[in-house]
Amino acid sequence: MSRYTLVIHGGAGTILKEDMTPELEAAYLEGLEAALAAGYAVLEEGGVAVNAVKAALVVLEDNLLFNAGRGAVFTKKGVQEMDAAIMDGSNLHAGSVAGVRNVRNPIELATEVMRNSNHVFLSGKGANDFAIKQGIKLEPDEYFFSQFRYDQWKALRDSDNYSLDHTHQKLEELMRDKKFGTVGAVACDQDGNIAAATSTGGMTNKKYGRIGDSPLIGAGTYANNRTCAISCTGHGEPFIRAVAAHDVSCLMEYKGLTLEQAMQVVVNEKLVALEGEGGMIGVDAQGNPAMVLNCAGMYRGYRSSDGTTQVSIYR
Repeated sequence: MSRYTLVIHGGAGTILKEDMTPELEAAYLEGLEAALAAGYAVLEEGGVAVNAVKAALVVLEDNLLFNAGRGAVFTKKGVQEMDAAIMDGSNLHAGSVAGVRNVRNPIELATEVMRNSNHVFLSGKGANDFAIKQGIKLEPDEYFFSQFRYDQWKALRDSDNYSLDHTHQKLEELMRDKKFGTVGAVACDQDGNIAAATSTGGMTNKKYGRIGDSPLIGAGTYANNRTCAISCTGHGEPFIRAVAAHDVSCLMEYKGLTLEQAMQVVVNEKLVALEGEGGMIGVDAQGNPAMVLNCAGMYRGYRSSDGTTQVSIYR
């Protein structure tokens, strides 16, 4: 039996202790702990990695604090458009959705795409039609509304600016602030199979149906039993150009780097060269976890069957 491990993140960026109230910090930590508990329970009971990452993400998508599912930010049109991806490292099967609306848990829809669609990536109305066909739970617009997210959007909606994710601030502060509110999970199960999943509401005030790295296999999400499972969070455009998640796998497979070494190269060298700010979580097929960031903070945590556990926010 392999060492089994679950690693999660809830976004990264300019997350500073001085900006955080004790109550808000406690709420974020509680949200991370709940997601860890849900995903780790699947592994502990002998479940497969792909089900563990999905279980962890459902909890994060249901939490208003995180920019995914229920907590998704508003687009330029004042609606939520969500993206998600999941990948099974045991067979390289994957499923992604982009620009979906009213889907309570986009990660469940991505899983249905992987298992039942004969495709990898569905978007927009087609993805929503497939959700209805598969019996995926939908919610009215009101379910996704939060005053917190609405106020963020209201500060930006009359401008051409967009923002990544942030706390209550004035417009000029929003433009300086950078928080990337993606959620993600990676896992290694008792059989040594690994998986990755990522979900996001994207950018506040985003236009033109913009899609970031999260649902793109190889950019924001990747899993391969031969190397690693990776979920990224950050400013999506540089992560796409760096093919960041797959690059970690390549460095391990072709150069023989460890998971930690490969993630350090991608996050702190290659992404920095592209002005790519954020971080990523990873696990290898031996159950070794890694969490690497090049910014002030990343909501993150892991739990492993060797008894180690950690939940952190700041760098």
